[in-house]
Amino acid sequence: MRKHVIAYLHTHWDREWYREYEIFRLRLLRVFDNVLDMLSKNLIPSFYFDGQVCALEDYLEMRPEKRDLIEGLIRHKRLFIGPFYCLTDEFLTDKTCFSKNLELGIKIAQKYGCNDFIGYLADTFGHSQNVVDILMDFGIDKCMVWRGCGDFPSEFKWCGIDTVNLIRGYFNDIFSMNADMETKAAALKKNLDLISEKSGKYLLLPIGADHLGVETDIVDQIEAFNEILKDDYYITLGSPFDYFKRVEHNFHDFAWDDELRDNSKTFTLQGCYSSRLDLKRLNIESTYKLDLVSRLVKQQRETKYDNIIEYAYKILLRNQAHDSICGCSTDDVHEENIIRYKKILQIANGIIDEIKLVNHFDQKRILNLSDRTFSGLVEFESTKPLDGYELVGERKGFDSMLLADTQRIPITEDYKPIYKYLAEVRDVIPEDDEFILPQISKSDLKITPNSIENSNLSLVIKDNQLYINGIKMLLMDFIDNGDSYNEGPDKNDTGSEFKILRTRIILNTQSRASLKIDYEGNWDVIHLVATLDKHAKHIKFFYDWENTQKNHKLCVGFKMAEAIGTVYSEDMNKLIKRRFDPYYDIRKNLPTERGIEAKTNTAPMQRGLLIDEEGNNIGIVTKGLTQYEVFENKLYIPILRATGIISNPQNPARTTPAGPPIETPALQMLKHNTAELYVFFGNEKAFEDTINQVYNYIIV
Repeated sequence: MRKHVIAYLHTHWDREWYREYEIFRLRLLRVFDNVLDMLSKNLIPSFYFDGQVCALEDYLEMRPEKRDLIEGLIRHKRLFIGPFYCLTDEFLTDKTCFSKNLELGIKIAQKYGCNDFIGYLADTFGHSQNVVDILMDFGIDKCMVWRGCGDFPSEFKWCGIDTVNLIRGYFNDIFSMNADMETKAAALKKNLDLISEKSGKYLLLPIGADHLGVETDIVDQIEAFNEILKDDYYITLGSPFDYFKRVEHNFHDFAWDDELRDNSKTFTLQGCYSSRLDLKRLNIESTYKLDLVSRLVKQQRETKYDNIIEYAYKILLRNQAHDSICGCSTDDVHEENIIRYKKILQIANGIIDEIKLVNHFDQKRILNLSDRTFSGLVEFESTKPLDGYELVGERKGFDSMLLADTQRIPITEDYKPIYKYLAEVRDVIPEDDEFILPQISKSDLKITPNSIENSNLSLVIKDNQLYINGIKMLLMDFIDNGDSYNEGPDKNDTGSEFKILRTRIILNTQSRASLKIDYEGNWDVIHLVATLDKHAKHIKFFYDWENTQKNHKLCVGFKMAEAIGTVYSEDMNKLIKRRFDPYYDIRKNLPTERGIEAKTNTAPMQRGLLIDEEGNNIGIVTKGLTQYEVFENKLYIPILRATGIISNPQNPARTTPAGPPIETPALQMLKHNTAELYVFFGNEKAFEDTINQVYNYIIV
């Protein structure tokens, strides 16, 4: 039976990737100039602009004279934009940012006259189950996905939403091939046959690819293909909306109510979640500092900052595009990412200082901007020596209030010591403020050169090994011959374990105690500061070191009593359950056939995870460590992954490229590195309590 193929014209627009943003924007001008010309001359019926509005803003900044034409095409449903501001990675973006992405994208799209939206997720590296609820919150009842689907049909219900599976992906550059029509028709038929196996009488065919323009003879080519393929297929140009309407009764035939991370059919590139962890750390810091500031501005009813905060969110969302935050672009791209993150933090900290100045907030006053009661220790700084508070640090600088005061400018004499103190608060309710006090409760801390403990936690160093409440904590190093997308393990490598070289007490107060622990392995010494507060239910671990080695992965490990079969990890600010085969070993399952990506026991997380099963109980909250791995009874969290190429053609875990083989020396992370994580024991409530302590939305 001859099948009807609905084809849509598009271009997938990564703002930056194997070339830098400004270079790609010059290409965008040429590509979209041509698209607009073809649309205005009625040479093509419509164009789908990749589900985002950011590229349109980038274009109009350079071609403002095209705005009226664009608005007319959008009103007449020939140019489709939105609903997203930018196509961000789903697993490295929290719920607030994903919602803000839709909020901004829809607002801008509607400003240009577009009101028809699909949750277009054509190239993200797998799909979070929690994005569906957010899409539906914004009234979006359609979705398109690709990576991460298993052996699925073209149409299915995903967590309750009508979803199209792009069987062969969005990438289809056959119409741009330098070949005769018979050769191109054969390649096209091969693709259509594969799509047809999973489709009914209608097929969806994307025509376009990364940064690819529309062929000026596209209509003539389609007519020629229709003649060559007339016994099997008939192609018409339309839009994804046309396809959804044709297949609206097919979505109930198959349902899937979980995340989409199956890599048996498509690459999901899970190694990107441990690539360039310095970006991940800045992303987390910027995300939650900007959220804090948004809450503060709302509480103080300071509407004058609304446009500034929207500007900062746009910068953040651009950095969360998957080729940016995933760390799989050129070194120059990621240098610019770091500058953008610093700009976000400058804006956020500047707003905080201004509000503190205007409201005459005393430095001994705190605001609880979280959604739950807060008790515990807080840190604050003062340019004045204070009696009764515990001093835990000192630096030199200007008083932030002086820097925010427009009626004063700092002079040399104002550059003075700034002291960091500890104070204590109890039961500060949400959106309330309290004065902090030197000390409320008595201390339960004990410290020796080889141990720290309080009434809840015990860290002990025994036989050059570290134990937390009896669980062994490891520091392991593995060979990694991979790239920015995938880890590349050596089949004979079982890892090398760092040993503790020395320990010493570096802080011992009534409220806080810290041990410095130096590890020694086959190469550098790695420094760890373990810090425990009185009555705390979590312990902080801060690592810092100079990386001097290439092509390796450094992991913090936890050796549990039993094999690990289940992990609960954070996704869009919710804990989701993932099951693992703990005895699966990637080193024994490296692919040999072309086009295969090895299955892994790694998974992404946002701020932390929890293991809560018989024989195993531990929780970890991190600041920018966004991947974990299960193997037998061990849980590994990478704190560094050093490789030096975007896509390694010889990657042992992936037998075809995922991108260009461009060398990226900075990806080897040959510099000073840090990592921060917090360990606790307990259930989901303990996880939420630890998140509140670590990301507590407290301004001092």
